[in-house]
Amino acid sequence: MAISDSAQAGDAVLAVRPGLTDAELNELFGASWPEHRPSSFVPVLARSPTWVAARRGGRLVGFVNVAGDGGVHAFILDTTVHPDERRRGLGVRLVRAAAAEARAHGAEWLHVDYEPHSEDFYGRCGFRPTAAGLMRL
Repeated sequence: MAISDSAQAGDAVLAVRPGLTDAELNELFGASWPEHRPSSFVPVLARSPTWVAARRGGRLVGFVNVAGDGGVHAFILDTTVHPDERRRGLGVRLVRAAAAEARAHGAEWLHVDYEPHSEDFYGRCGFRPTAAGLMRL
């Protein structure tokens, strides 16, 4: 389902829970994250209540996943925008759309973990910084 937001004509088109292939997700993640190794996204998406993707001219250029706890907490994961599309507001559009979808699925709180260099980005998305813990397993 394509979603409407304040996008300008010519902007990438956002869609909620579109069909996505491992090939196109791996292509996007490979271009965006140097450490990415091809993998199957099928098990991840099967457990996710929702996700939002962005396409320009049929090409996948952005993605964000929303994981949930089955209750009032949802989590933003894997916010990814193709390097050719960055710094134009697409990431903020994706995260805001994901927040709206999480709310529609009953979430009352939306969490995101990020590194310090991403604080301004997530602030523009509407998040406020909080203390959190992280353990590498």
